[in-house]
Amino acid sequence: MSLLDFKAQDIAEQMTLLDAELFLTMEIPEVLLWAREQNEERAPNLNKFTEHFNKMSYWARTRILEQVDAKDREKYVLKFTKIMKHLRKFNNFNSYLALLSALDSAPIRRLEWQKNITDGLKEYCLLIDSSSSFRAYRQALSESSPPCIPYIGLILQDLTFVHIGNNDLLPDGNVNFSKRWQQFNILLDNMKRFKKCTYNYKKNEKIITFLNNFDNYLNEEALWNISEEIKPRGGKKK
Repeated sequence: MSLLDFKAQDIAEQMTLLDAELFLTMEIPEVLLWAREQNEERAPNLNKFTEHFNKMSYWARTRILEQVDAKDREKYVLKFTKIMKHLRKFNNFNSYLALLSALDSAPIRRLEWQKNITDGLKEYCLLIDSSSSFRAYRQALSESSPPCIPYIGLILQDLTFVHIGNNDLLPDGNVNFSKRWQQFNILLDNMKRFKKCTYNYKKNEKIITFLNNFDNYLNEEALWNISEEIKPRGGKKK
C-alpha cells in the first residue's frame, strides 16, 4: 500500500487530526518560555509539535525521492500538492508548510520537473514569502476562522524578536508592559483564539497506521545522495 492508494482529502484530514492533537497540548507559558530561554526540556509539548513538523517534511521528501522512476516521483509531488490544497481549506497551515518545505527542499527542487509542477510550487511559496515579513501568511491567518492550526515557526520567530529587542524592565526599574503586550498580541492572534475549537473528522486507523507518525524517513545526507544519483552535479538527470 502506498500514498497514492488514499484520497488526498482523507490524508489531509488525518494529518490535521494528528497536528490538532499536538497543537492543543501546547501551553502558552512554555511557548513564552522557549522564546526567552530556547530550552527544549522546559517546553516538551512545543518540542513535540516542532519535531512533528520536521518529521512530516522529511517523510514527504523521502516518499518522493525513493521512487526510482521519474514519472512516479512526479505522481508523488502532484499527490502532495493535492493534499496541500485540502490542508489550506482546513486552515492547517502547519502541515501545509511542512509539505511545502519538503517540495521546496534543495534535494527535490534541483531535479527536473514538468512546468506545471514548478509553476505550482512558485504559487504555493507565495504564502510564506519572507521578503515582506510574511505578509501573505499573516493576512491569510488573520482571515481564518477556527478551527485552525497556525505555523508555529513564525510564532516563535516573532516572540524571539520581541524578547531580544525589548528589555524586561524599563530604565526606571518598572516592568516593561509594552513588551508584555506585544507578546500577548502575538499569542492571541496566532494561538489562543484557535485553541478552543477542534476538528470533527473521524479517525481513519488505516491511514494513521500508514503514516506511522512519520517515523519512516531518511536524513538530509541520504536524501542528497539519492538526489545526486538521479541527477549528478553538473550532469543530466538519469
